[in-house]
Amino acid sequence: MHAPSTAPSDVDYQRVVYPYRRSADQDAHERGQPARHPVVVVGAGPVGLTAAIDLALQGVPVVLLNNDGRLSVGSRALCFAKRTLEILDRLGCGQRLVDKGVSWNVGRVFFRNEQVYQFNLLAEDGHQRPAFVNLQQYYVEGFLVERALELPLVDLRWHHGVTGLVQHDDHVDLEIETPDGPYTLLADHVVACDGSRSTLRKLIGEESHGRTFKDRFLIADVRMNAPFPAERWFWFDPPFHPGQSVLLHRQPDGVWRIDFQLGWEADPELEKQPERILPRVRTLMREASIAAGGDGAVPQIELVWASVYTFACMRMDRFRHGRIVFAGDAAHGVSPFGARGANSGIQDADNLAWKLAAVVHGRAPDALLDTYAREREIAADENILNSTRSTDFITPKSEVSRMFRDATLTLAKDFDFARRLVNSGRLSVPTVQYGMPAADAPITVDGLDDWLLRQMQPGRFTLMVFDEAGEGSRRQRVPVGPEWGLGVQEGSPMPRGEPALGDAESGIDVLLRLHIDDAFDARGLVRQRYGATPGSVVLLRPDQHVCARWRTMPTGDAIQAAMRQALGHGAALEEPAACL
Repeated sequence: MHAPSTAPSDVDYQRVVYPYRRSADQDAHERGQPARHPVVVVGAGPVGLTAAIDLALQGVPVVLLNNDGRLSVGSRALCFAKRTLEILDRLGCGQRLVDKGVSWNVGRVFFRNEQVYQFNLLAEDGHQRPAFVNLQQYYVEGFLVERALELPLVDLRWHHGVTGLVQHDDHVDLEIETPDGPYTLLADHVVACDGSRSTLRKLIGEESHGRTFKDRFLIADVRMNAPFPAERWFWFDPPFHPGQSVLLHRQPDGVWRIDFQLGWEADPELEKQPERILPRVRTLMREASIAAGGDGAVPQIELVWASVYTFACMRMDRFRHGRIVFAGDAAHGVSPFGARGANSGIQDADNLAWKLAAVVHGRAPDALLDTYAREREIAADENILNSTRSTDFITPKSEVSRMFRDATLTLAKDFDFARRLVNSGRLSVPTVQYGMPAADAPITVDGLDDWLLRQMQPGRFTLMVFDEAGEGSRRQRVPVGPEWGLGVQEGSPMPRGEPALGDAESGIDVLLRLHIDDAFDARGLVRQRYGATPGSVVLLRPDQHVCARWRTMPTGDAIQAAMRQALGHGAALEEPAACL
């Protein structure tokens, strides 16, 4: 079947085939005049699609290349974290993930045949999004594709695969293979999101380095009518799979994802056979039913998809190579425990897009892209460390390590200190980039309930001014120096929520000012979560990370200095520009 022209809720994204179409750039190549574009993104997975959409929303034309016309199969990336949902909200498709997916906050940990404890990842209220949404990767890709097709600045080309490249000082030559033959494409910047077997990484002669784990795991997606809650259940050494671990997650469409640890000696082809998988699943379901207070009845089970995988924790030494930047699995890889793969990749794109847009529009120097590499390399190291620790706890490498793990699990049933040592996969949280990512909170706008993060938009800094009670009408315009190429908006003082600064050439607003007063923050949760007192001011980067804060109203020069620093002008970005 071909890609639908609309976005019906019942699309079978695993069967969609997006057609090849010839580009005008191929005709330009035949005339000896290869086309040149500001940004080419390679790889239309979740990371590449996120980057392309974000750039387009910031006024940057993007060519997005994919070497085939299909989305992923099976669950693959499954758990999408709160921070990822907030990023996708800003891009206009987060609600679709929530509506289709299975939301959850609670996890349970079992040792052998009994539960040792449970946890809640979002114990407080006042958040729009849950801790996690479970949704098969192909749905996420399908929703992102449909969002990209709504944007005229995204040129999405299926069956256009990169086969060669040459870097120059001011651009990159890309050789593209298509069903009509090859053509050359020039790009000022290239974003490589082409996965763990990245062609672009190989073409520049780079490798990823790290640790490969000698273990095998089976993923089984099964369809069944099971009355279990939408929670994460993890077993250590269960009686139905002795000596190994098992993870159970609920997905949409009546499908459940089960990860069985198999051991290094397992035969992958044998383990993928239904007659091998289904008895194991039935035994698990019997135990799960009892654990949920049921009678051990086993529902009818249909095997939907299965895969056996090994994994490694590794990354490229550097994520930027001249005019090529790497993101997602092309740059780094982790074990699946903790849902750190797709989430960290989407957060790569979130970090990169606003910086690349600023460079393309002339608001920032080229060196700003080095801060993307530095920040996301740190994030990759953090994810690799947590992922490695999880794997070592789940699969002990020595008898002493196993004894420690089992003793910890035994104590966890009764002692809180032991629960903090249990590691069934430290679940994905965003990395702090000089400042924490913005915390969401319920607000009121024009008498209507809303959410704080929904007020923020792609490409904009956000200045949150915490007003004295009853002083919400107070306004102040922030000046910006002409060396940025930015024009200050003329006219009356700006009303709440409107842009203060604009780029006359690109039309992209770069600063949004929000006044946080009693009417806006009726429950007081915004002030509580930002530790704000009357007169406090917080400046957020376009990726919603805090880059400056003041206890009293700063001067326009101070705000300008903080924004200049965040955009790579002047001082190196070693510390946040802040008066704490």
